[in-house]
Amino acid sequence: MNRREWLRISGLIGGALASAIASALDKPRTVPRMILKGSDANSVRSEAIDSVFAAAGMTGGNIPGAAVLVANNRGVLFWRGYGVADLRSLRMIDARTNFRLASVTKQFTAMAIMLLVQDGKLHYDDHLTDIFPEFPKYGKAITMRNLLNHTSGLQDYEDLMLSPDPALPVEQIQIHDAEVLSLLKQQRSTKFTSGSKWAYSNSGYVLLGLIIQRISGKAFPDFLNDRIFEPLNMSNTVAYVRGKDDVPNRAFGHSLEGNSWMQTDQSPTSATLGDGGVYSSLEDLTKWDQALRQNTLLSQREMQPALTPVKVSNGQVTGPDGSPAAYGFGWFLNPYRDHQRMWHYGETMGFRTTVQRFIAENLTIIILCNRADLNPSALALQVADFVFGALR
Repeated sequence: MNRREWLRISGLIGGALASAIASALDKPRTVPRMILKGSDANSVRSEAIDSVFAAAGMTGGNIPGAAVLVANNRGVLFWRGYGVADLRSLRMIDARTNFRLASVTKQFTAMAIMLLVQDGKLHYDDHLTDIFPEFPKYGKAITMRNLLNHTSGLQDYEDLMLSPDPALPVEQIQIHDAEVLSLLKQQRSTKFTSGSKWAYSNSGYVLLGLIIQRISGKAFPDFLNDRIFEPLNMSNTVAYVRGKDDVPNRAFGHSLEGNSWMQTDQSPTSATLGDGGVYSSLEDLTKWDQALRQNTLLSQREMQPALTPVKVSNGQVTGPDGSPAAYGFGWFLNPYRDHQRMWHYGETMGFRTTVQRFIAENLTIIILCNRADLNPSALALQVADFVFGALR
């Protein structure tokens, strides 16, 4: 087990769709499965989609589970909550349950940077030392674009942290954004020449969160709220800061230890923001998805840099399983079986998440899990296979 792994384990779819989900929430606790009227009703069967999750062990009951949404531009194909948000209250998971998104947060961080570019306050080719003049000289070679598309070569802050004291409560040993910046300032070089290779970097997205704060004059959570969450009426979504914010309808993370579920909600790296600090729900993420469909926050032209795969001269972009991939700003862009998509996964203590958007088919699959034993990206692709086959 490497040190990063040890640290990890130790520690939109518019008004009609939102209304459908909200209406369903007012019904009894068993979350309904919903099918569109018309041609889709005969081709997409909720029982078959549900069977994908049943086979993964999500059959409901008083154990941690997941919230699942399958939708297209016409409305909901399927959605359901499985299991409970926490083992103390036994609150059932529903469309308003808020999960820690982990790295799915990166799409919001990238959007915030793009909004500052739209405002004329920032440029993609600005250098790190333009924002932080006190940063070591190696930062002069790192641009905003490098940070956004993971070509900065920054050292991984997880590898630079001191080993946490296991005798202390995890909240007392968590690293925060300012400490990440301090660690990176102590370095004298990057892992490789910026722009020459691709390497997934949480350090880069922590710095992007701090850049948003420096340029806007607002704390990262406040900027996201004012420019993204509030305009889209994502009223329960928050970049969480312990002691400052509450997370309504919060799900807590869990891991299976032996035959028992244990709450494993926080790790030493759970307090950073730009790389993974947002909590959200199916209800709010439908609004985000719709905003992306309709170019609500940025025009199609302004959004294009996020959807342009980075090219590197040395090596290649790889997905979480090590296979070849593509990446833009906060989104993986590699297709799945010739279906164009933009997607991301999230993985942190006690949580697993994914958002998969298939562009040509206007299909979105969102899976948010508060248990660490599931692979929501793989489950989403199983669902996609079924939907694509059913709609032929």
